[in-house]
Amino acid sequence: MARALLVIDIQNDYFTGGALPLWQAEETETRLVAAIGKARAAGDRIILVQHVSTAAQGPFVAGSAGVAIRPAILAAAGEAPIVTKHVADAFQDTDLATHLSGIDQLLVAGMMTQNCVVFTAMSRAADGLRVKVLSDLCTAPTAVVHQVALNALASKTEVATAAEVWG
Repeated sequence: MARALLVIDIQNDYFTGGALPLWQAEETETRLVAAIGKARAAGDRIILVQHVSTAAQGPFVAGSAGVAIRPAILAAAGEAPIVTKHVADAFQDTDLATHLSGIDQLLVAGMMTQNCVVFTAMSRAADGLRVKVLSDLCTAPTAVVHQVALNALASKTEVATAAEVWG
């Protein structure tokens, strides 16, 4: 089975000092860096997603410091492609599907659990893929929001931890 790890929106605006700091953002980033290494070692494809706002102001504005993908993620991901999106669903109006050629299982991680992770995992464009959301590689504004989103997702798709995927 060919797998891809989709790493959604690990961008400066979600961290301390950014426009929308999330619960345990730094810890999630650390776990993601380790998971990307394990995924690469396992031969899994890595795909990064970057949200770029179409607004003139606010979070993720093109060219701002907040829109940048975190350096540790870029370093861990190597030559992984970066898909640019403008809405929550990473498939909508992007070239994500072209990077998934030959992939059977899509592992979804990133920010925010209740928004971009949910909309991407539940996207109709993901039909035909075995989608698995990695609970410990996602985060949200609060622990409660994160858990509520994961509980809702678990009724529709697989939810697992990085350890369950890569040991």
